[in-house]
Amino acid sequence: MVRRILERIGEPMRALARPIRGFQKAAYVRISAPVRGLHQAAYLLAALTLASQALALLRDRTFAHTFGAGQVLDLYYAAFRVPDLVFALVSSLVSAYVLIPRITGMDRESTRRLLSESATFLFGMGGLICIVLAIFMPQFLAVLYPDFSASSYQAEFVLLARVLLLQPILLGLSGILGSVTQVARRFTLFAISPVLYNLGIILGTVIFYPLWGLPGIGLGVIIGAVAYLAVNIPVVIEAGVLPQWRIPRFASIMSVVRDSVPRSLALGMGSVTALLLTALASRVGTGAVSVFTFASNLEAVPLALIGSSYAVAAFPALSEASAPERRDEFTRILSSSARHIILWSVVSLGLIVVLRAHIVRVVLGTGAFDWDATRLTAALLAVLAVSLVAQGLALLFSRALYAARQSWRPLFYQCAGGALTVLLAVVFLALPGQGFPTWLAEYLKVGDVGGSTILLLALAATLGQIFLALLSLLALRSAAPGLARTLFRPLFDGSLAALAGGTAAYLTLFFEGGIAPLTTLVSVFAQGLIAGMVGLIASALTLYVVENEEFLIVASALGRLVHLPGVRERVLAPSAEEPIKP
Repeated sequence: MVRRILERIGEPMRALARPIRGFQKAAYVRISAPVRGLHQAAYLLAALTLASQALALLRDRTFAHTFGAGQVLDLYYAAFRVPDLVFALVSSLVSAYVLIPRITGMDRESTRRLLSESATFLFGMGGLICIVLAIFMPQFLAVLYPDFSASSYQAEFVLLARVLLLQPILLGLSGILGSVTQVARRFTLFAISPVLYNLGIILGTVIFYPLWGLPGIGLGVIIGAVAYLAVNIPVVIEAGVLPQWRIPRFASIMSVVRDSVPRSLALGMGSVTALLLTALASRVGTGAVSVFTFASNLEAVPLALIGSSYAVAAFPALSEASAPERRDEFTRILSSSARHIILWSVVSLGLIVVLRAHIVRVVLGTGAFDWDATRLTAALLAVLAVSLVAQGLALLFSRALYAARQSWRPLFYQCAGGALTVLLAVVFLALPGQGFPTWLAEYLKVGDVGGSTILLLALAATLGQIFLALLSLLALRSAAPGLARTLFRPLFDGSLAALAGGTAAYLTLFFEGGIAPLTTLVSVFAQGLIAGMVGLIASALTLYVVENEEFLIVASALGRLVHLPGVRERVLAPSAEEPIKP
């Protein structure tokens, strides 16, 4: 019975695995079948992402209610950066991203052997690094976070960081087993893993923290990571490829590691940048790490729904069209994805800037999360959202470079972007307090809020992402000639739509202000929802009036996605992704 239910739930996702054939006119625009399927795959992936993002927001709301923007949450987020770095540098060396192409078409015994060797390598290499880090954790944390290490929570802080070192090993093993889940096309099971992960963290916050303090939250993280792993086990057992302890053959494992190194190091550079920004934020004041992380998590929702969904969906098509003789098709697929990312990210930016306070109040405005923290998080969200387009394009362009067999370039550009981000952060923090920092805080209406210096770190992160996207675009000149010229129209149309939508939402808020006081969650949510809907309608009307191509494609693709009568389309399979740590 359970198996039949899971198979029925997973049936819509199996469409992702089927190839697209043929060519057909869209309602308004003529586009190739792979590009049409690309949009439908992106929308399906965005839909799958919604549950994970909803639980991630519930997790953040639980944190905000329980801890507020204070020292306890600062310590948790600071400790979390260490296992993130371990995951990026070690666990991603044997990721699903590299394993899936290898095990596809393999016989059962060969698949079991490769998975077994990969898992053993992960436990051996990752375990050794984690043991060393655990031994020297007090010294490591003291260098990164001197103020935190000197707090009354120092012993719990160290123990939490040590407990969290189990997480990258568990998530790395999830990636290995998850490669089988994806090859078996069990995308629904794969998609619920982050949901279970966040449920574990919420459990740790609500149940274990009152019992054991900070390490209790870490225990919830580990429970979530175990659940993330456990989802894949029935599929692996059913396939008969459950890994066993097996000494890796040098040639076999080095082949996997060699292909993983560029991407693993690029992920590692991103984690290093995040770690250094967190270290700098810890020096700004109590609560700075918390509000910065909250704002980053809120900004990650539209990024996941738009930029990440298109980047993941486009990768298989880009890989298939990467041959020199198919350069025009490669450019067309890349351009179509980039145009949609630009358009919808710019439209989202317009609404986020206007509705930022409502968003923060609905998601985080509860319990110990006070009004100053709400205002500061809203200001940070506005600054970080400016980089939505750049972050989405960077995700897409890095995959395009991987598809074009230029695997080392994303690493170099990630290093350059990370170095610029950290350099700008250091320079900004050294500026006189009465100059640009004061102007920025006043402009975002948080000049009277303590710790507003954290806005400078958000600005540095935004500029670093824009620089990274521009570098990647320049690198694609040879692989996708003429790409840049195709991106101006969606940027212009999106700006018009964002201006119209933002203005409409702002005017709606103005008129709603005299109707009901914003003293309850329901009233804040209702006001923001109505203003957001009005803004979306205004943006849609603007795009319709200017006859924006991407807008018409979306309308056509969504119609096929819900199986309108007479239309039988299929969508592209998404590419493999690392386990996401929401």
